[in-house]
Amino acid sequence: MAPVPAGHRTTRVHVVSDVHGNVRDLARAGEGADALVCLGDLVNFLDYADHSRGIFPDLFGEANADRLVELRTARRFAEAREFGARLWAGVGSDRTPVIEKAVRKQYAELFPAFPTPTYATYGNVDIPRLWPEYAAPGTTVLDGRTTRIGGWTFGFVGGGLHSPMRTPFEISDEEYAAKIEAVGAVDVLCTHIPPEVPELVYDTVARRFERGSRALLDAIRRTKPRYALFGHVHQPLVRRMRIGRTECVNVGHFASAGQPFVLEW
Repeated sequence: MAPVPAGHRTTRVHVVSDVHGNVRDLARAGEGADALVCLGDLVNFLDYADHSRGIFPDLFGEANADRLVELRTARRFAEAREFGARLWAGVGSDRTPVIEKAVRKQYAELFPAFPTPTYATYGNVDIPRLWPEYAAPGTTVLDGRTTRIGGWTFGFVGGGLHSPMRTPFEISDEEYAAKIEAVGAVDVLCTHIPPEVPELVYDTVARRFERGSRALLDAIRRTKPRYALFGHVHQPLVRRMRIGRTECVNVGHFASAGQPFVLEW
């Protein structure tokens, strides 16, 4: 797909992350923009703000979702895994087709809501192998790659790092660092997870540090992009800070806010 032409007097890009099933607002997220950028986590597995929403409560009920969130928030991850395993045991020996069926249902609703053009990368709860089946021609999926929008170079790195949560698209630090290296120097560095800075990775509601990337932090310091945009941490201690010349921005928890971050130049 051809990039947005650079001849505009002003280019306006809307950026969203952590959509988590919010189809209604996603359908309006690109209004007034030259392009929409999505930093992943389309799937809603379990809404920590509303335990009745998501794949998990659909399967096991809100009371069990309450208990799972309680254990995870208390950082009792081993107990949370055991609790979940007992519930899943009632589903059968293989949970994969059950989860995939639910994810497919969400993707079938979410991808048609993307405007043209949309540039998207994966979040840690997404299933990348399914995306080619749902992404329309107006949606460009990028991971470890770059594109030009309005004369600026945007680099994209999707997914998350290995964590106690064991979400679907977690990769090793080495694999993540290789994708950062492949992107190289850009004007806007777009990732799902933040750089490894305590203020950017701490979630004030979940009361825990999420995984951030040291390789991403090193790349920001080395290549000095204009912006580093990310999501993943739903209620960060700090949403915005400068690292050298780079403006680092958590673009917000779109599932609850319903508003994109606006980038204009």
